Amino acid sequence: MIDLIAIFIFFFAVIDPIGTVPVFIASTTHYEDKVKRQIALKSILISALILVFFVVMGEIILTAIDIPLSAFQIAGGIVLFLFALSMIFGDSKPDEEIKMVSSENETAIFPLAMPSIASPGAMLAAVLMTENHRYHLWEQIQTTLVMFFVLLIVLVLMLAASRVHRLIGNSGASIISRVMGLILSSVAVSNILAGIKTYFNL
Repeated sequence: MIDLIAIFIFFFAVIDPIGTVPVFIASTTHYEDKVKRQIALKSILISALILVFFVVMGEIILTAIDIPLSAFQIAGGIVLFLFALSMIFGDSKPDEEIKMVSSENETAIFPLAMPSIASPGAMLAAVLMTENHRYHLWEQIQTTLVMFFVLLIVLVLMLAASRVHRLIGNSGASIISRVMGLILSSVAVSNILAGIKTYFNL
C-alpha cells in the first residue's frame, strides 16, 4: 500500500506550485486575461504530457540502455539533492526562473512548462515513484493521479495568480520554495540510501 500523502508532498516539493506563481506573473505581465488563461492551460497540458511520458517510458528507456534502476535512483537522488540545495542556498525557484522569461510565443513552454512545472526533479520523481519492480499497475496509476492533482493545484494558482501573489508576495514565495527545498533534500537522501541498499543487496 503506497502512502498517497507522502507522494503528494514529494510531487508538491519538486513541482513547487507556489513557486510557479511569480514565474507565471513575470512571464505574462503584458498579456490580456484571456491570453493568460490560455497560456496557463497550455503550460499545464504540456507539463502533463512530459511527465506522463517519463512515467510510461522512463524505466523502459533505462532498461533499453542497460542502466539498473538502483543506479538511476542513486544518481537521481544526488541530482535531486543538488537541486534541493540550489532551492535552499541559491536563487529561489521564482528568482531563478523569472530571469528566463522568453518571447510570447514560447512562454507556455519556456519557462512555464519547462523548467518551472515539469522540472528536472519532477521528471526524475515521475520515474522513481512508478518503478515497475516496486509498484504494481494500480499503485502507478494512483501515483500518476496524485501528480495530476498537483498539476491541477498549479493551474488553479496560475489562474488566481494576481491574488496569490498579493497574498504571499515575492518574499513569501521565496520562503516556501526554500522550505520545499529542505523537504526535497530529505527525500533525495532517502532515495540515495534506498538505491545503495538495492544495488548492494543489503
